[in-house]
Amino acid sequence: MQLHFSPSMRSITISSTTNNGFIDLMKIKVAARHISYRTLFHTILILAFLLPFVFILTALVTLEGVNKCSSFDCLGRRLGPRLLGRVDDSGRLVKDFYKILNEVKTGEIPPDLKLPDSFDQLVSDMKNHQYDAKTFAFMLRGMMEKFEREVRESKFAELMNKHFAASSIPKGIHCLSLRLTDEYSSNAHARKQLPPPELLPLLSDNSYHHFILSTDNILAASVVVNSAVQSSLKPEKIVFHVITDKKTYAGMHSWFALNSASPAVVEIKGIHQFDWLTRENVPVLEAVENQNGIRDYYHGNHIAGANLSDTSPRKFASKLQARSPKYISLLNHLRIYLPELFPNLEKVVFLDDDVVIQRDLSPLWEIDLEGKVNGAVETCRGEDDWVMSKHFRNYFNFSHPLVKEHLNPDDCAWAYGMNIFDLGAWRRTNIRETYHSWLKENLRSNLTMWKLGTLPPALIAFKGHVHPIDPSWHMLGLGYQNNTNIESLKKAAVIHYNGQSKPWLPIGFEHLRPFWTKYVNYSSDFVRNCHILES
Repeated sequence: MQLHFSPSMRSITISSTTNNGFIDLMKIKVAARHISYRTLFHTILILAFLLPFVFILTALVTLEGVNKCSSFDCLGRRLGPRLLGRVDDSGRLVKDFYKILNEVKTGEIPPDLKLPDSFDQLVSDMKNHQYDAKTFAFMLRGMMEKFEREVRESKFAELMNKHFAASSIPKGIHCLSLRLTDEYSSNAHARKQLPPPELLPLLSDNSYHHFILSTDNILAASVVVNSAVQSSLKPEKIVFHVITDKKTYAGMHSWFALNSASPAVVEIKGIHQFDWLTRENVPVLEAVENQNGIRDYYHGNHIAGANLSDTSPRKFASKLQARSPKYISLLNHLRIYLPELFPNLEKVVFLDDDVVIQRDLSPLWEIDLEGKVNGAVETCRGEDDWVMSKHFRNYFNFSHPLVKEHLNPDDCAWAYGMNIFDLGAWRRTNIRETYHSWLKENLRSNLTMWKLGTLPPALIAFKGHVHPIDPSWHMLGLGYQNNTNIESLKKAAVIHYNGQSKPWLPIGFEHLRPFWTKYVNYSSDFVRNCHILES
């Protein structure tokens, strides 16, 4: 580049020779009245300093964008920010990508688009095929939707497997029942009278604390009795009435005959030994247990016909729990007949077989129920929003006209599992008749009023007859709430493993199981030989 000044200093010619031999000229006329020589000299110096840098930067940008910029406008957009010191295009790129994502969100994924199975494959495909941003976004969306479907299907499969595991009888517990039944037939000690003849009057003595347990699980029954006796301040005042079915009676009797709960008194009775339990007195339950449609509902295929896309895993788990076969067992409905089965008793505590007693329960008999029948823990308020948030709406179908007419969805529910019943007050009510009436209506409605076993009709039948007791008496949810508060658990009088994850099952929560297993009699040869809960 060369500068030529005219003799009069009125013009300046700037010339440069290009690579192909041509000469570029630039002539600048200077008006004397506007530009002084000093100013002109400084201007020339600045131009001489800047022009080489401008040339180099232009060349670099041109080389970088040779495949993408085919116009001066594109080159200007790339060069401008660099000249102004703004070279970060990330903000604009993010906005452009958001725009593409919004387009892809509502668009249809191309049917011929092959989705990679992993992130590494995605990166490899992007390198090999040079996909544009929109194709990449479609691939990303397709992969995420595919993985979401697979995770969802796996979750439902897990819930189904858990349901089958919860409904089955573990090998060890089945072994225990068989061995004890065999022992009953071959060992006179296993057949000895329970309780001994001299203690028979205590079975109807209302100065004692009477517990009633209805179960066909021998191991679970032993834990309930052991924990109650060991936690009691006055175990000699305890009388247990254990009710079981005919097939389990011999094994249950053998266990308590060979493993004394002394000083407590234990009575074992089979359903077949109650004269009052006839077809005439329990016709509805007979229908529930034998009707083919009902049995198919509880024992059939739980996925066939179900629209899993319209439900969440948690709702599906609740529906599966509601279809547990135990809900059509007569043993599960027996609690509604306690006044008739024990006509000489006035106040009893009814326990489920999946509870553990951790504190002396004798103060329960001192609670004034204020004329009510059922002392129970309400489950509509508490620290655990999942376990203690149950209202009538959680149990009933309020789109059914009868339910909508007679029930309030906001009414508070209460818990079965540990209840103090005033049988004297109960006998003065029509609770049993109400229970039967609503069961019949639900059967006529093809189980469209409620699905979950014995609690819904009891919520109706005991309406107006429930006295709330302190929640510390009965802590629920250990069979489905993995995040149970351990400190609260330790303080509770009764802990309840309601739910599918029973502590005697492999699917039980490992950190909650020790609170139950501490009361298992591992010194028993029957327990050891059946390898129950071996680690």
